[in-house]
Amino acid sequence: MNRRLADVFADARSQDRAALIGYLPAGFPDRDTCVDLIATMIECGVDVIEVGLPYSDPLMDGAAIQEAVERALIGGTTTDVVLDTVRRVSEAGAVAVVMSYWNPIERYGVQRFAAELAKAGGVGVITPDLTPEEAGAWIEATDDHGIDRIFLVAPSSSDARIATVVSATSGFVYAASTMGVTGARSSVSSGAGDLVARTRPHTNLPIAVGLGVSTGEQAAEVAKYADGVIVGSAFIRLVLDAPDATSARDSVAELTRELAAGVRLCTP
Repeated sequence: MNRRLADVFADARSQDRAALIGYLPAGFPDRDTCVDLIATMIECGVDVIEVGLPYSDPLMDGAAIQEAVERALIGGTTTDVVLDTVRRVSEAGAVAVVMSYWNPIERYGVQRFAAELAKAGGVGVITPDLTPEEAGAWIEATDDHGIDRIFLVAPSSSDARIATVVSATSGFVYAASTMGVTGARSSVSSGAGDLVARTRPHTNLPIAVGLGVSTGEQAAEVAKYADGVIVGSAFIRLVLDAPDATSARDSVAELTRELAAGVRLCTP
């Protein structure tokens, strides 16, 4: 486990709370505003930032993320822009992981991507569509360059499947709380707690829950049983709805503070 990422979860645990993890695609709504919004999220209580790598075929992403990714791609966001975003936010003190489908990493070059991410200060990568059985080259590359590889478990995962996934995972386990596409929801799936409970016997890694959290109340609910609370679409929707960058920053700051208060209400 990358030391910087391990320290985040250890620090949160020492405060009897879950870590707050925020997602934003690189280049959205533009390169510089993206970095500014991430800085705001960190300043207001996000512990780890997921920098999304925009991809033209985002099968698992809901409407908000798809719209944000499309804007980023139209604006010229490339893998190199993503890596530069990681560099900029890491230099500003953020602990950054990349969220990416496998195809862009494979096209960029597996060893090259891992090397450049490590050079940029990134600590890991979440690959939602990559299975451990197909990840041999990626496991080697992440080991070579000291970055974490974060795989997903889902409510449909059998206990045997969970054991296989977590055995190949480092950093933290990403527990997808629902089946289907991403997106903020009025309530978090009741299956999320069960999924975390089924995953714990198979790993000592922190377990973070994503897909659907959008309010401080929901963050507090998830923080009762998870080590990390992941929020993405709710941030993106605020930016999409904002009339200008200043309004977007203010809205993101307000939501971040609400979520940060939420994860502090309950001990995992």
